[in-house]
Amino acid sequence: MKETPKKRVLFLFSDTGGGHRAATEAMIEALDLEYPGAFTTAAVDFLRDYFPSPLKYAPEIYSKLSKVPSAWGLPYEVMDGGRRVRTVTKVAYPYIRRGMQRLLRENPADLIVSVHPLANNTLVRSMKKHPSPFITVVTDMVSTHAFWFDRHADLVVVPTDLAKSRGIHFGISEGNLRVIGLPVADKFNQPMANRAAWRRSHGWDRDIPVALLVGGGDGMGPVLRVAKAVNNAEVPIQLAVICGRNASLKADLEAINWKIPAHIYGFTTEMPQFMGASDILVTKAGPGTICEGFISGLPIILYARLDGQEEGNVDYVVQHKAGVWAPRPREVVDALQDWVANPAHRAAAAKISRSLARPRAAREIAAVIAEQCGVAK
Repeated sequence: MKETPKKRVLFLFSDTGGGHRAATEAMIEALDLEYPGAFTTAAVDFLRDYFPSPLKYAPEIYSKLSKVPSAWGLPYEVMDGGRRVRTVTKVAYPYIRRGMQRLLRENPADLIVSVHPLANNTLVRSMKKHPSPFITVVTDMVSTHAFWFDRHADLVVVPTDLAKSRGIHFGISEGNLRVIGLPVADKFNQPMANRAAWRRSHGWDRDIPVALLVGGGDGMGPVLRVAKAVNNAEVPIQLAVICGRNASLKADLEAINWKIPAHIYGFTTEMPQFMGASDILVTKAGPGTICEGFISGLPIILYARLDGQEEGNVDYVVQHKAGVWAPRPREVVDALQDWVANPAHRAAAAKISRSLARPRAAREIAAVIAEQCGVAK
């Protein structure tokens, strides 16, 4: 019997923040879990590998701009409109046309999955004479930019109903929008075999609440100032801080004269275990970390956001009462003290957080991809 050829799926992402790559990897993992042997996949950082300078350096530019959240907000808002997006794309396209067309020649696929807002409009223009099936998976939770939405997409997958409303506002028909959730690695769905043993193996006290303080893979945001404020206030918790690849931050934290139990870590691949063993999540308002916190059932303290892009994430968490917005270190301290002194408040926020989780999002998106490719389970 002739073997059925595998379907080829091309994912377009870029490392402007860690969320696009993480979502891509989660979907590829889900395809392998749900449809073993049915697909071949390729993940391409289209900005880095195919766009000319200076656009190819977008990951580095983003990293610098994200350290000044207010500087990010103005250009984000200025370009957030359907007509403005079309104008920007029309002006920029002659400059990037060759790179995008080379990308399509070198990566033939049965389906293209865009996981980055800047891929969509340029993709459509590049496929004008030879259109190919493509879907968009939106990886911003709420404040979804106009660049995400192109009416030529076969389907647009969004993480929340609010994101769906934005899509409709920008001209996507309701039938072409599907609310599924943000794809998260399957390991976040695996229960901890022995939470107490894991805490013990890491030197964490069994009886003192743990606040997990994170700043993303690059240790961004005012992590040091927040940690110092918590320490100086001697909040009756133990603090676990993930510094990511920021070696300087790790060294600064290790040099603190700690008055409370503190555990300092660099980059880790054990984030599901860290979240599963913790009691409170303290983080910037990145969508991936928030959704991982939801799956882990953690009440969330948000201490920083990118203006424009992440403002809706803050509103979503706060309005659902899954957490609080604490943009000053003193406010982080106040929130921690309240949740330690009033465990019922913390438990209520944790329950809501878990209710907002969409743990099967990656697998449901895998089913959508299979549907688009005509692959039966």
